[in-house]
Amino acid sequence: MSKDLFYLMREQEIATSNFLPTKKEITKTSKEFAEKLIEDGNHNPQELFAQALRLSESLSIITDALKKSLPEENFEAFGLKGTYRSGGDAINYKEDPIYCALKEDLDNRTELLKTAQKQDLIDASGNDVPKVSTTPRKSSLAISF
Repeated sequence: MSKDLFYLMREQEIATSNFLPTKKEITKTSKEFAEKLIEDGNHNPQELFAQALRLSESLSIITDALKKSLPEENFEAFGLKGTYRSGGDAINYKEDPIYCALKEDLDNRTELLKTAQKQDLIDASGNDVPKVSTTPRKSSLAISF
């Protein structure tokens, strides 16, 4: 199946009008390709998804390795524009004792609010801990292999 998916993807690539398609062309043809596979009905969608995920993982690893081999300089080539950005510095807030104390208080309050969702609570100051509202999270599909 992996070989078949690769060949189908290769056919789709050849069908594009440009050997180096633009991002817009890639998006459009990829969506059309996926819709065609789904509508075709001759393939198991879970198997197609599994193979696409494996190919995506493989390409991600290859892309990361190739990106690391590039010099740290701007470039423009093959329809891409690369702009090197320095990472800069991050402030080490944890070196400030006042920040650490406030953060610990905030973390403790977070735990109180979580517990108050399940039972009535009173904080150290004698105040009722409110049952705050919740916001639903988007459902997702976790994949592992």
